Amino acid sequence: MNSLGQPVQPAASQIPAHIASLPDYEQQARQHIEASAWQHIQGGADQQHTLAHNRAAFDALRLLPQPLADLSAAHTRQTLLGQPLEHPILLAPVAYQTLAHPEGELASVRAATALQAGMVASTLSSHTLEAIAHEAQHTRSALQRRGPLWFQLYSQAERQHTLELVQRAENAGYEAIVWTVDASIKRSGFALPAGVQAANLRHIAPRPQASSIDGPPLFGTPLVQQAPRWDELRWLRAHTRLPLIVKGVLHPAQARQLVDAGVDALIISNHGGRVLDGVVSPLEVLPAIAQAVHVPLLLDSGVRWGTDVVKALALGASAVLVGRPQLHALACAGWLGVAHMLHLLRSELELAMAQLGCATLADIGPGILWKNS
Repeated sequence: MNSLGQPVQPAASQIPAHIASLPDYEQQARQHIEASAWQHIQGGADQQHTLAHNRAAFDALRLLPQPLADLSAAHTRQTLLGQPLEHPILLAPVAYQTLAHPEGELASVRAATALQAGMVASTLSSHTLEAIAHEAQHTRSALQRRGPLWFQLYSQAERQHTLELVQRAENAGYEAIVWTVDASIKRSGFALPAGVQAANLRHIAPRPQASSIDGPPLFGTPLVQQAPRWDELRWLRAHTRLPLIVKGVLHPAQARQLVDAGVDALIISNHGGRVLDGVVSPLEVLPAIAQAVHVPLLLDSGVRWGTDVVKALALGASAVLVGRPQLHALACAGWLGVAHMLHLLRSELELAMAQLGCATLADIGPGILWKNS
């Protein structure tokens, strides 16, 4: 049953006529996802203040249009880490996508490739990283389109298993490693349903969880002892030839330390409000981090509209990633839904740029934001 108390509806074979935005997909998706999975997908940490604040930060900014710009050669292209991007919108790493649709990540990467969007495949994907890369290559060949394909890495209890994941990603043709550092210690009461698993980790023992009520709640447990550390960053930097991106950064001083340690780009993120409540939004800290470092910055957590993309770029981001919306669209209409979701977001971005007088991404800067005196 879905969260509405009705039988779960299968994904549609075409886009529902009423869907015209990402929030429309979110509302529709409730009908297509089992109730406990929906609660897991939508939920945030504790009182969900961070979840709500991510949106409030975007909504608090006001745009300042400047018409009369020459848009005859307008475009949204850029180069990021030496890789061409048709537009600054990527699919964030989202685990267990078969919770939303049987094809899961295979459908998402097909859509991303068709729309020339980048995709970051999760360590906790429902399909293997090799299968996802194969689907991306097949779609590239069929459509003569492409977008960057990156692999999101969660550290494993044994470094040999972490290294194995990195080497598999390199061999499969992934173009960057995205090391997530903010989500190894988090609360979760969601039990995966039968048939859903982390396909990349089938041969690896599950990560340890916090102990029972008669033991230490967290400190002193293996979960804390195996959390990512600075020495692992140095080790990881030495063991991959790919660009290394760190995801889960919010502090400007730490951003500087990461860049000094050899990190090629940063994803400013609070994990969609799922890890710690009461945290600043990535959008709030983005300007300070942009002043502190000179590497590409990407931002996730709360992006739902094309104007959100503009606001993030105005404050120093090179691109944004969308997480939950890809599951919403995937549940509603499979790969076609994800492709349509990306198209909507890009269309809204281009409309906003046109209204603001920005012919290229380079024209988007702090000057398009209204500052209250």
